[in-house]
Amino acid sequence: MPRIAYVNGRYVAHADAFVHIEDRGYQFADGVYEVCEVARGFIVDMPRHLGRLNRSLTELSIDWPVTRGVLPIIMREVVRRNHVTDGLVYLQVTRGVASRDFIFPAAGTKPSLVVTARKADPAAAAKRAESGIKVITVPENRWDRVDIKSVGLLPNVLAKQKAK
Repeated sequence: MPRIAYVNGRYVAHADAFVHIEDRGYQFADGVYEVCEVARGFIVDMPRHLGRLNRSLTELSIDWPVTRGVLPIIMREVVRRNHVTDGLVYLQVTRGVASRDFIFPAAGTKPSLVVTARKADPAAAAKRAESGIKVITVPENRWDRVDIKSVGLLPNVLAKQKAK
C-alpha cells in the first residue's frame, strides 16, 4: 500500500506530494516543523507538540495554516491512512508560496502545510538500544534561537555525515 501525505488541503500519494518551487520553505528554509512519536496508534504528547509549534509559528510571525483544532484531525488521519501503529508523524509549516524576496510576503499569503507519517519497528529500536550505537558530538552552530524548530537543518546533515 502506498504512503499518503497531506499537502495543502489534499491527501495525496507520497510519491505525488509536491510543494511549489517558490514555497518559502524551499527557497529560504522559512518554516518550522514538529515530529511526534506514534505509539500503539496514538500520537504521543500532542498538546505539548502543538504548543511548541504555536510558539515557533508565533516567534516567526507565521500564521497557522489551518485552525489549531483541525490540525490534530489531519495528523490522526495521516497516521490512519498510513496504517502507522508505531512510528512518527512529521509536519512542516512554511510561510507559503510567494515571489522570491527576503521580505515577508503580503498579508494573507496562505502558509503551506505538509504532514507525513511512517512506520517504525519498536523491537528493532530496542535491539539497537540494547547493543548501543556509536555517536560523536559537535558544537551547536545553527543559530541563537535553537528553541524554534526551524527547517534549516543543514548543520545537522553535515554533522551526521561527518559521524558516518
